[in-house]
Amino acid sequence: MKPFKYIVPAAVLLLMAYACGPDKPAAPAQTTETPAAERPKKTTPVINYTLVKTYPHDKNSFTEGFLFHDGQLYESSGDVEYLPQTRSLFGSVDLKTGKLNVKAEIDKNAYFGEGITFLKGKVYQLTLTTQVGFIYDAKTFQKMGQFGYRTQGWGLTTQGSNLIMSDGTNYLTYLDPVDFHIIKVLNVTENDYAVDYLNELEYINGYIYANVWMKNEIVKIDTASGEVVGKLVLDELAMDAKKADPNSMEMNGIAYDSASKKILVTGKMWPDIFEIEFEH
Repeated sequence: MKPFKYIVPAAVLLLMAYACGPDKPAAPAQTTETPAAERPKKTTPVINYTLVKTYPHDKNSFTEGFLFHDGQLYESSGDVEYLPQTRSLFGSVDLKTGKLNVKAEIDKNAYFGEGITFLKGKVYQLTLTTQVGFIYDAKTFQKMGQFGYRTQGWGLTTQGSNLIMSDGTNYLTYLDPVDFHIIKVLNVTENDYAVDYLNELEYINGYIYANVWMKNEIVKIDTASGEVVGKLVLDELAMDAKKADPNSMEMNGIAYDSASKKILVTGKMWPDIFEIEFEH
């Protein structure tokens, strides 16, 4: 399981004081600013969606990565110590059965498998706490090498030139796929507050969509500002999964096929994959 991570922002205390002469007190400053308590609070638009179709999902998959590549759905999963049926692997998904055709598996005693992405003929795979990722050939799935990073590894996607990874905080890190130096770090906020626990990622039409760990929400992130400009609230799908199988866990997984425009979502050990439509 991913460990809880508490991120406490530094508090800032602003002390205001002024001195008045003994003979004539200073007049109070005039202002037309609306008091903070009376200002309208910003709200994040909720993105409406339509459920199109339901597919089976492998209930043994502790979903960490979820994406399309060349029209084929792929999924990566992690191995949880107290769930002996889980494994750290990735493979292609048969949408008729939900089963994974395993392409690569890592030693569960050494690594916890996390997000994956395809980029320029390679597959990149993160691990949770070991600060190492693996590189595979995208056709043969033979391991080609590995790379390091200084944070935890959670979700992974690409905009076509860089790797974009989440680490469980409110930061998304862009990495060069050749030497893995940091290109930029995007600070993700919603109405001026940090959005922590960003998890599985998908890049869709210039925006990053991120699952929020332990919530049935996917936030839409402006890649220029880091601001959350919309959110999908998928409580109904999560409840449907839980009703179908009480062992269903948190939501995690959004996959987009740029050719067919198909969007699929799922969760850890969910019995179903849901195809949804929304304006994006």
